[in-house]
Amino acid sequence: MRRKKALRAGPGIGFLVPSLAGIAVFVLLPFADVVRRSFTSVMGGIPVGLRNYGTVLGNEAFRLAAGNTTRFLAVCLPLLLSLSLLLALMLYSAGERAGILKTAFLLPMAIPVASIVLLWQALFDGSGLVNGWLAGLGADPVRWMDSGAAFWVLVGTFLWKNLGYDIVLWLAGLAAIPETLYEAARVDGAGRLLIFRKITLPGLTPCLYTILVLSLLNAFKVFREAYLVAGDYPHESIYLLQHLFGNWFRELSMEKLAAAAVLVALTLIGPIFILQRLWEREP
Repeated sequence: MRRKKALRAGPGIGFLVPSLAGIAVFVLLPFADVVRRSFTSVMGGIPVGLRNYGTVLGNEAFRLAAGNTTRFLAVCLPLLLSLSLLLALMLYSAGERAGILKTAFLLPMAIPVASIVLLWQALFDGSGLVNGWLAGLGADPVRWMDSGAAFWVLVGTFLWKNLGYDIVLWLAGLAAIPETLYEAARVDGAGRLLIFRKITLPGLTPCLYTILVLSLLNAFKVFREAYLVAGDYPHESIYLLQHLFGNWFRELSMEKLAAAAVLVALTLIGPIFILQRLWEREP
């Protein structure tokens, strides 16, 4: 039996070899080199132990960028997941009548980043449309991109651009739940809230992990808009890790860059791995 299983698995392993080789060459080996560089000096490659990590953790710019990135993720991910789920439930209950709305929610994904930046500038410039509306209402103008309001502009842009993508993923999860379960619950007299708690939420649990990871990855792409609008050194409320990495790369601070990359990778990979293990243990 073991020999038969090995023979059956042989062709499958052969198909995986090209992908595994590509991951090893373009992902694992470069990351291993980054880890090595994080323990050496930039000149001569002399081992320095944990000195680079101490330098990074004591760097004020790194603490600011890490704090802003953590704050952005802590605000955006719960908002995105909850809003997209709410809208997906509304669209799913509307049936075929919601076809146009589904397309409308997906349109922001098709808009190029450069066009979004132009929209930002037209709306939130010192003499932009938003300040014009505020002046018409008798309110004082707001320096949107030169104050703490820049953070909320970035949050709004992220939600607007990624809401439709998560809605489609939630709709796919809702479509996988058998309709017979809902019919049986209604016959037994269950209300909407009870049906949502006992049927919809457990049915969406398998796709929640995928949606969460994809949303996390998309959250790091919002840097493009912030960079194109404000450059290398934006307002401190939207100074993210991507800004820091770009500045250190331009300054050739490779030892700090390597140590910071390892810290960020461990911070992200650790929770994702734990969540995956928890999801696999669920019946």
